[in-house]
Amino acid sequence: MGRITELLDTAHHRSQAHVWSFAGALLPHEAHELLQITPGSRLIDVRSHAELEFNGVIPGAMHVEWQSWPGWVLNPHFLIQLAQATDPESLLFFICRSGERSHRAAVACTEAGRGSCYNVLEGIEGDLNKATGHRNELNGWKHRSLPWTQS
Repeated sequence: MGRITELLDTAHHRSQAHVWSFAGALLPHEAHELLQITPGSRLIDVRSHAELEFNGVIPGAMHVEWQSWPGWVLNPHFLIQLAQATDPESLLFFICRSGERSHRAAVACTEAGRGSCYNVLEGIEGDLNKATGHRNELNGWKHRSLPWTQS
């Protein structure tokens, strides 16, 4: 079994174990590895424009806002914007701050008939460390020292 198959099978099993409708759930380092070795795969950052400005971006990620700040208003054009910007055969890896909005985006795309939708668990900033009140300390893209830049 090749590395791509191994990673996608692991992601698929995670999704099945939680009874999620999308194709799979990846840890940040798995998504990063797949982006390097899978031609045509796309990382879709669904955070708001404000979050990108204040918290940085992942080089090469495509931005399609799921909700807008202020007010966290859902983007009514999300699916159309995504369809216009991506190949229908691409593997899509959705990421947000913590993995929750990207989860909803992966569900919405799957329900709209798009295949190969994956959620990136932990997101860019990871879970909140309740002891310190901070993110980026327990897990997530940044905590795992994966590439990102400050805007």
